[in-house]
Amino acid sequence: MNPYRRPHIETRQFSDAAGQVIEYGNRWGADSPPDDSCSVTSNLERYLPLHTVAAALIEHLTAAYDVSVDDDLANGADILHERDDIIRAVRIVPRDPAAAPLTFVFTSFPSVIVHAGTLVDFLFPFCGCDACDTPWEYEVDELEWRVLAVVAGGLSERHSGREFGHTLEAVDGGARSGGESLIEQVAPERLAAAASVIDSVPDGWASWPPSPSPLQGDASA
Repeated sequence: MNPYRRPHIETRQFSDAAGQVIEYGNRWGADSPPDDSCSVTSNLERYLPLHTVAAALIEHLTAAYDVSVDDDLANGADILHERDDIIRAVRIVPRDPAAAPLTFVFTSFPSVIVHAGTLVDFLFPFCGCDACDTPWEYEVDELEWRVLAVVAGGLSERHSGREFGHTLEAVDGGARSGGESLIEQVAPERLAAAASVIDSVPDGWASWPPSPSPLQGDASA
């Protein structure tokens, strides 16, 4: 199996009103961001690499794993909270039902939302305001490791009544995250269906099955 490789991203620079190049990730230095920066989202084009990388991940997963792929805006309904700026939505479902599906949702913000398993949404960027000051490199790193960790079988979900949560671990044990799913507006029937699926994978989601080789395909024909 060929490993995933990040596509080449052209470096862009952005300047502030004084003409100074903005060093995203260190824009405010040791100082707190200005109070009004929480309500400002400027130079959002810096997040366009997220779309490039998400498309590359989709191409890689499609080639490397035994999956079905559906590229349809209707798949945007997979995410937990409705968006009105979706421009593309790609659902990738492993042939093994014990492996977690992924839906890549592209927005015009520009951002990428990855829906994983039953009730887990990963947002890139999570906010995008000037106060948060995240560089695209950080967001792309987060996107790649989370997607590849799900594919490697690192995602587990849990529930107790209306409480849903998840844990995500990198296959090498080098990174770990977790949290609770924001389900206040999720329909009860969707929650019930999610709980049933989670109960069917009590040890967490499995790793994705690799794409069969041409030889294997010929043997099964």
